[in-house]
Amino acid sequence: MTEYRIEEDTLGPVKIPAEALWGPQTERSRNNFPTGELMPIVIIRAMLNIKKAAAESNLELKNIDQAKGELIIRAVDSLLALSDDELRADFPLHVYQTGSGTQTNMNVNEVVANKAMQLDPSIEILPNDDVNRGQSSNDTFPTAMNVAAVEAVAQLEEAAQHLIDELTKKQKQYWKTVKIGRTHLQDATPLTFGQEVSGWVSMVQHDLDYLKELDDTLLELAIGGTAVGTGLNAVPGFADMIAAKFKEYYGFDFTAKSNKFYGLAAHSGINVVHGAIKSLAADLMKIANDVRFLASGPRAAYNELNIPANEPGSSIMPGKVNPTQAEAITMAATRVMGNDVTIDVACSQGNFEMNVYKPVMIAAFLESADLLRGTMMGFADKMIAGMTVNEERMKELVDNSLMTVTALSPHIGYHDSAKIAQQADKEGTTLREAALKSGKLTAEQFDEWVDPLKMTNIDQDN
Repeated sequence: MTEYRIEEDTLGPVKIPAEALWGPQTERSRNNFPTGELMPIVIIRAMLNIKKAAAESNLELKNIDQAKGELIIRAVDSLLALSDDELRADFPLHVYQTGSGTQTNMNVNEVVANKAMQLDPSIEILPNDDVNRGQSSNDTFPTAMNVAAVEAVAQLEEAAQHLIDELTKKQKQYWKTVKIGRTHLQDATPLTFGQEVSGWVSMVQHDLDYLKELDDTLLELAIGGTAVGTGLNAVPGFADMIAAKFKEYYGFDFTAKSNKFYGLAAHSGINVVHGAIKSLAADLMKIANDVRFLASGPRAAYNELNIPANEPGSSIMPGKVNPTQAEAITMAATRVMGNDVTIDVACSQGNFEMNVYKPVMIAAFLESADLLRGTMMGFADKMIAGMTVNEERMKELVDNSLMTVTALSPHIGYHDSAKIAQQADKEGTTLREAALKSGKLTAEQFDEWVDPLKMTNIDQDN
């Protein structure tokens, strides 16, 4: 039988598992809100760092007993040294709890206090009065949100750059490999596969640039606002000290010089940055769809690309290869789009001095960043890196296309060129045969004017 201990909070006694480091407020939340995903561990680590920075700052400002401040720092460091799995054991709360994240803040306060008591039972550390000194859930949780988001975006940007690098290799490799273009899902004029890939590269590069332009947006920290943004119970200089320490901890240029009323009631930065993540997701869906459609077949579809066989594609059809990396990244993209709606609605719910949708907002944001980061890496390494082209198939499709007739327009006119294309389509002949039959040009002229590589406007000497 599990053993328990009894602790009290302002509402009365609570029965808590004997070995648990958490206290009564955590236990109440654990029982009151048992549904959904657990609070992201990166938020827990950010909250722990807030407690450490707060203790260090309070010590420097002589706002806490020396022994207590030093013990809190030791307790936090011992917790931060744990692996994510080990840390999770003492942080059991769910995203779907109070909308301010108060119960997670108290979970951290209680665990730090009890860990400190384990390290030195002679010093009493109180969750609210000591660990939470100069803070409120209302400013610590949004601070943790931005810190976690900044880290997640930095990792996402690295993954985007990696995909750009892999695509650029293919762009260079196939710069002069001619293929047929397609617009409106119909044949169009030729281009090279390298040119097509260059468009993909530019899409991801633009998305990466958009993200980087917004990097500073998430560096504003709400810390120091305490309950409603006035900074009640926080000593002067406290917030700036914490921001400075966070620069040391994380290597990002965090600042506490921000409007605290905004920091508690609005999360526009989270919203606008996630909008850029959503744009990246939309472009990734287009690229992944292009790759899988161009690789479709191999015998009954486009068959312009060969993709790696990473795993058996079917439980019933032997030898089948499926574009699974494309499927994974497009599924991730749909989730990101859904998360964007969640964040948009959550951001609109800043009632008076407090937005109370903070946990779901940051959970959705972090999920989006992590999903795109992971699937981009897989897409780059397990699909793009091993992708090759079927040059014979590309040449066959170009030779059979009627849209190369566009090169004749400057010489014989649009109207006569259209007649040639329509005649070739009607009679099932090649464009060359129909052109010569029309009497509008000679074989030599056709071969000179209808040169697919020249039609791509690529300098053949490069």
